[in-house]
Amino acid sequence: MRSDFLKTRDLRFSSSPVKLLALFIHVMSTTAKRHVVYWNSTNTRLTGDDYSVQVNLSDYLDILCPHYPADHPSSGPVETLALYLVAEGQFRGCVETKEAIKRWECNQPFAPYGPVRFSEKIQRFTPFSLGFEFLPGHHYYYSSLSTDDGPPLPCMKLRVTVCCPPSKYSPLFIL
Repeated sequence: MRSDFLKTRDLRFSSSPVKLLALFIHVMSTTAKRHVVYWNSTNTRLTGDDYSVQVNLSDYLDILCPHYPADHPSSGPVETLALYLVAEGQFRGCVETKEAIKRWECNQPFAPYGPVRFSEKIQRFTPFSLGFEFLPGHHYYYSSLSTDDGPPLPCMKLRVTVCCPPSKYSPLFIL
């Protein structure tokens, strides 16, 4: 009787590493990634015309604002700016229009705790009134303009592509 119990028990636990591996692979494939962008004029990728980030649903886009140490010499003005979610046409010209959605304002360049970080969760639905809903297979465009009290800045912009367009067939079960 005892040996039958041990055999059953051994069989039950012998498949556990496989199940754990499958669970680990599933969790790793569904884990959200954070895409960090340092939004300032020294980031030459932003001032070019081709900076693009590909994200998945549930990922985060983290924008870090310009930051200066408290003892920053006053030899030049500090960067303060507003970031907008814009249509593709506005993205090409880096201009503000009525249709642009102001997402954030980088107006604390001397924040004592370091650069101000804004996070955008890439999600299909949002429960928040100020949140934004992203669709798979679509492009979204961010650009910035100097605030009234800031110096003139170069056109800085970012294209975000949400992967992947919905397929005609989707799996019913994920193993």
